[in-house]
Amino acid sequence: MIPVSERMYALGSNRSEIRELFEYGKKRIAEVGKENVFDFSLGNPSVPAPACVKETLKKLVEQTDPVLLHGYTSAQGDASVRKACADFIRSKHGAECGENDFYLTCGAAASLSISLSAIAGAGDEVIVLAPFFPEYRVFIAQAGMKCVEVKCREEDFQIDLDAFEKAVGPHTKAVIVNSPNNPSGAVFSRETIEKLASILSSAEKKNGRPVYILADEPYRELVYDEGIEVPFIPNFYNDTIVCYSFSKSLSLPGERIGYIFVSPKAAFHSEVYFAVCGAGRALGYVCAPALFQRMIPACLGKTSDISVYKVNRDLLCRELSAYGFQVGRPDGAFYLFLKAMEPDARAFCERAKAHDLLIVPSDSFGFPGYARIAYCVSTDMIRRSLPAFKALAEEYR
Repeated sequence: MIPVSERMYALGSNRSEIRELFEYGKKRIAEVGKENVFDFSLGNPSVPAPACVKETLKKLVEQTDPVLLHGYTSAQGDASVRKACADFIRSKHGAECGENDFYLTCGAAASLSISLSAIAGAGDEVIVLAPFFPEYRVFIAQAGMKCVEVKCREEDFQIDLDAFEKAVGPHTKAVIVNSPNNPSGAVFSRETIEKLASILSSAEKKNGRPVYILADEPYRELVYDEGIEVPFIPNFYNDTIVCYSFSKSLSLPGERIGYIFVSPKAAFHSEVYFAVCGAGRALGYVCAPALFQRMIPACLGKTSDISVYKVNRDLLCRELSAYGFQVGRPDGAFYLFLKAMEPDARAFCERAKAHDLLIVPSDSFGFPGYARIAYCVSTDMIRRSLPAFKALAEEYR
């Protein structure tokens, strides 16, 4: 018997498929050169942060007392920063809220882990909508709840509402909604969110207890076409907890900064918020990085130059379709969900590796038969990768 937690040992010794492929890519680059490896594994933004980030950080460092700047904030985050977040949400989405509805975190992963731990009860279930970010399973298990997977419609990756309604039961405590979606790039429509809210409201009345939507929103701003709406879920469903990250919109994934927003319209709002504070304390997620907390007010509503991602998406969709690949055109995020050219997605991705194309098999996303392409890379790399994609397609003719 090993003298450690067997569950934690398993998590540490068997890394996520995405991270493993990323590490393989670094080794391969050392062997054959960066220009010969086409790494689409990791959702790591390739465009720089907007100017407001550098300007604000520089001003903070030069003009703020360093003891104050780098010192502890309140456990739930600096009050003025939380107020700025509330003012922004109220202005942009018309949702009434205040500083005591927000808890600043080390990004969306921390937000989800904290929120799940805050609402967890014995025997509770959390519904996830496949395809989904694989770490949801880890976060849910850590909170002591059961993960229930519901597949979205394959034709458009919108929620299969009939299947979802059948999955909602007396033990359902929450559903994680990720839109724009990782890995499909789908944006759940207003109609979809309204019907989802109706199903959950009926379940709440039937079972006599709240069912929470955890809105996982690191990609909220990453939509590229006119007329694409990303519904603000608290405006459609009261029992919503938003888990937000600035990692993707501001190209700051390594800085780990985000927040939890507990809708003030949620049942037991105060209890939920205090449970969030308690879960943050128990998990060690108190006082998010102070420097980046203080950056937030000046950068709310700003984004990096996401037009690059639109160019990349359109280029890949056009060329891969011409090669014979089945490609779902994503409305948001920076991922393309590619239909594998054989039933075994892992075998398909292994054949891609022979061309130094690093794409992620979809099995761990709960939706076998596909591969995820993270197109948040340079447009030049995409152009250079196209002959490799064409050669891969030709292997299946």
